[in-house]
Amino acid sequence: MSKKRGIIAIIGLLIIAVLAACGGNNMSPANDVPPTPAAEAVATPTPTPEPTPEASAAEERLRPEVDREGYAISLPDEVNTIISIGPSNTEVLVALGFGGNIISTDTFSWDVEGINEGIAVLDMMALDAEFIINLQPDVIIVTGMTRVGGEDPLTAVSDSGIPVIFMPTSTRIAEIILDIRFIASVLGTEEAYEAAEAIILHVEEEINHIRSIAENITEIRTVYFEISPAPWMFSFGTGTFLQEMIEIIGAVNIFEDQEGWFSVSDEMLLYANPDVILTNVDYIDDPIGEMLQRPGFDTISAVQNGYIFLIDSASSSRANHNIVIALRQMAEAIYPEYFR
Repeated sequence: MSKKRGIIAIIGLLIIAVLAACGGNNMSPANDVPPTPAAEAVATPTPTPEPTPEASAAEERLRPEVDREGYAISLPDEVNTIISIGPSNTEVLVALGFGGNIISTDTFSWDVEGINEGIAVLDMMALDAEFIINLQPDVIIVTGMTRVGGEDPLTAVSDSGIPVIFMPTSTRIAEIILDIRFIASVLGTEEAYEAAEAIILHVEEEINHIRSIAENITEIRTVYFEISPAPWMFSFGTGTFLQEMIEIIGAVNIFEDQEGWFSVSDEMLLYANPDVILTNVDYIDDPIGEMLQRPGFDTISAVQNGYIFLIDSASSSRANHNIVIALRQMAEAIYPEYFR
């Protein structure tokens, strides 16, 4: 891969990175028991209300009137053709059973398993509005990354009557869960709703299983996770789903005192001296070998003990349900005696 493409990939990883547990308990309040009126009181008769018919499951799932960024949308009654821009969105659509409905996607999504071969591939950062309008999709679901400088590149598309649905780059696990449910509500079919809940249940079960094992870990290990190699070394701190994943596993991110995505210096890493090093860099031939050649890295505990591991790039950088694939890989790498 060329140096230019490598830089683009780095920027992509930084931008499309990564969620927090969110939920609520549907607790039923105790039934209020009205006091019995005194004997001398005269009860005023009240009309009996007409019974309200029970809403079906589909009717209770209202389709959205705004997208995930808060912009107004008007959805068609049925969604049969979709343009999906952004691999996170594309993978969710496939998992919901709508991969065959995607008629065009982007250069980062074209190889997602489950979409049709030979469909039009668009440049995510330079979307061709005229081409999209000519395709006449029922909806276009697009990553918020395309709003360079806050400008909407698809104004002409929405003005033509095609609903443009922007999805922000989710950074926490809870936001990922919301994204899945939201996309299902855009599709608006019972099958999509049911698939979404099944996907979410699987994610929650995987997280809870790993967390339950992590509760028994007594020897806590420190971790450095590299998402871009030298000379542009990048990692992450709090406010990212990867940070949450490290916490779920029961380990400690050496940069948990940092916020979001940031540049790492050799000095910072050597000083922190992590027990384990993870990387999801996949656009150089041998990311681990490259790391081992860096001056001074032979003094790091992880290097000395051979605790350097490659984690799947797609599942660790795309904010969707597949993060549990990376979660399992990370757990097995950091604590093999507990998770293998």
